[in-house]
Amino acid sequence: MAWRDSRASGKRLLLFMGSIILGIAAVVSIQSFSANLKENITLQSKALMGADFLIDSNQPANERVLAIMDSLGGAQAKSINFPSMGLFPKTGDARLIGVKSVQGAYPFYGELETQPLSAATSYQEKEGALVDATLMLQFDAKLGDSIKIGNVLFPIVGKLISAPGTGGVGASIAPPVWIPEHMVDETGLIQTGSRVGYDYYFVAKEDQDLRELDKLVDPLLDAENADLDTHVSTGQRLGRSYDNFGKFLNLVAFIALLLGCVGIASSVHIHIKEKLRSVAVLKCIGATRKQTFLIFLIQIAGMGFLGGLMGVLAGLALQQTFPLLLRDFLPFDVEISLALGAILIGLVLGVLMSVLFALTPLLGTWYVSPLQVLRVEEDLPKKSRGPMILVFTAILIFVFAFAFWLLGDAIYAFFFVLAILVVFAVLGGLATFFMRLIKRFFPASWGFTARQSLLNLYRPNNQTTVLILAIGVGTFLISTLYFTKDILLARTSLETSSQTPNLILMDVQTEQREAAVASISDSGREVLNNIPIITMRMQQIKEKAVREIILDTTSTMNSWVLHHEFRVTYRDSLIASETTKGGDWPAKIQKEGYIPISLAQNVADDAEVALGDIIVFNVQGVLMKTIVAHLREVDWARMQINFSILFPSGVLENAPQFHVLTTYTPDAISSAKLQRQLVRLFPTVSIIDLRQVISVIEDILNKISWVINFMAFFSILTGIIVLIGSVRTSKYQRMKESVLLRTLGAKDRQILKITALEYLYLGFLGSAMGIVLALLGSFLLAQFVFETPFVPSLAPFVLVLPGITALVLLIGLLNSRTVVQSSPLVVLRKELS
Repeated sequence: MAWRDSRASGKRLLLFMGSIILGIAAVVSIQSFSANLKENITLQSKALMGADFLIDSNQPANERVLAIMDSLGGAQAKSINFPSMGLFPKTGDARLIGVKSVQGAYPFYGELETQPLSAATSYQEKEGALVDATLMLQFDAKLGDSIKIGNVLFPIVGKLISAPGTGGVGASIAPPVWIPEHMVDETGLIQTGSRVGYDYYFVAKEDQDLRELDKLVDPLLDAENADLDTHVSTGQRLGRSYDNFGKFLNLVAFIALLLGCVGIASSVHIHIKEKLRSVAVLKCIGATRKQTFLIFLIQIAGMGFLGGLMGVLAGLALQQTFPLLLRDFLPFDVEISLALGAILIGLVLGVLMSVLFALTPLLGTWYVSPLQVLRVEEDLPKKSRGPMILVFTAILIFVFAFAFWLLGDAIYAFFFVLAILVVFAVLGGLATFFMRLIKRFFPASWGFTARQSLLNLYRPNNQTTVLILAIGVGTFLISTLYFTKDILLARTSLETSSQTPNLILMDVQTEQREAAVASISDSGREVLNNIPIITMRMQQIKEKAVREIILDTTSTMNSWVLHHEFRVTYRDSLIASETTKGGDWPAKIQKEGYIPISLAQNVADDAEVALGDIIVFNVQGVLMKTIVAHLREVDWARMQINFSILFPSGVLENAPQFHVLTTYTPDAISSAKLQRQLVRLFPTVSIIDLRQVISVIEDILNKISWVINFMAFFSILTGIIVLIGSVRTSKYQRMKESVLLRTLGAKDRQILKITALEYLYLGFLGSAMGIVLALLGSFLLAQFVFETPFVPSLAPFVLVLPGITALVLLIGLLNSRTVVQSSPLVVLRKELS
């Protein structure tokens, strides 16, 4: 019976399938690609690192670290990494670069891809530089040109296409340049305050257990401010980073699937209404409740399985586009293969979600009386409240379980389900409220077509709420993305005031400071900040030495404060990004023998110290006893120079230090001109142009938002399919209305206008409600999470609102042509039959 009825209702049931295909395709594609990505990271982790494991530090290896490395067989290669300015003498252009000097045959795995190929090895002998290909393109540099790094002029012997350990945001801000290791000292760039990284590379023995090595050696290196990374641990960290993004996309895709299931519930509701008499007839001839219920349940489960299968096939095809979509974020090429787990998930989701969401209308068949054959009733029989509660509970449990499986955290899963309920409830509530508002204040003075189109929104068997929900959720996702991206960009944007620095000179030595200040002033620019910086480490916290805390496995202190080399300044006032959380600055009460300091609140929390606690600092070999006299909340997202630790004036003036100078340039041309001048005069000084940094951040946000928009668009497409399903499902009812209107004298043009206005209302209401909800959510996000003024983007109002409204109108009209053009005989034949 289920098969026979399915053949008679084939087209309608195909639309049921269509409601979930896109959602399942999105989930399967992301799940499958994530599985492939993890597998590729595992296989290519050695090539990503270029070695089996490495030991890294921000200072040259001391005797203990050298002894540990000797016990491991000695490092096979070494590299020194630091930022610097690269000057192209041919054009005079300068740019912040990431210098990497290599000693040895590194990389041992993967490939140092250069053009020409021979440059990968010959640059050492020729004492030349391998320059990032994109950087050469930006400054029109050719092979044979020169690049000046510090005090040395290097010939460009090759383009650097790709290399292990390069890529990501850092490479966008400071493109990589490789030079021979033995020429680093000649550049004069390693000096007081220089940010230098030392990496020592190792090839493991065949039977060496890298996880065990990490467990045994890393704690020993931690005590010496060094660290051990294996290709396994690095691959796991990289995998977790992509996995978190994949989970977010999965949730977006799952929302599209939920929308499709809401569409299924609505369509099945109308389908079952039209089958009430058939169910009654079956019961008259002896069919039981269970049999009639199972007929339609098997139908829905079968359609769910087929929808799941088609969604799986579409998802496997869709994942082939992901390497192209994510090419800017992936440091390697991903090989795509079949992921059986993702296929199984798609099939299970198709059946379970279809059945769960169809159960509510299907329960109506259970309570149909055989007398329904003789009665003329439009509504489904009343259902028992108990089974309905069980069905809704089962849906919530399943959604929570799936979210928990994706996120791995019960609290996050709970809030995801809560957010879904809130969004669905608000949009559904707004739709219901609007319907009641129309009834209460019906515009009786409007023309016939306008009034009739409004009446159609709350006709019997209408799907107004479902359609507004489907359209609204998709619009909500896309609009929220636009608004959130604007909030993030506002956090990183620069003020245009001439008192707001946008050019930062780093690593200015004391003997260079006055000349650098004079050079900036001579160019017509004002030096806004002249900040002294001293480097130091924590030696003792309260009564316990840092080394003891590192070796204490029961310590709950955040390890970064124990290993970090702090860059500290001294001043007696707070700046705009700082607010007092406790104590006074400058300190009013001082303890004899102890220097009062101000700590950022996050550092105090991680170091587990409070006001009045003692910290001993190692200031380049000199121990200083300090007391926490002041706590500050620091707005680290603000684009200015912030410090974790402040000393008072009159203490560190004679300590070895370097300086940071800042100035403001009104445009990119004047900024480039000043940079060229400063690099020529001070080749060892690094310059950061905040315009370039913000440009990189904006570019990354645009790329990420494009990917998220791509997935969010599945919600819109699902809403469109639900719309088509709604039109098709209520086709006969609309034909009756059309015939009745024509009988009363309405013309085809009027009926077409009524239909057009109805879908115009639906599209506008759904998208407008989605945008308003996104606006409210983004405003709360800006106020309470980012604590920044909210200036909404115009894109949702200018592009999303009219675009989705027009799309809904077009789809509605295209699928209503047969309704408008239907003959009265069709309806009469149907009634007589």
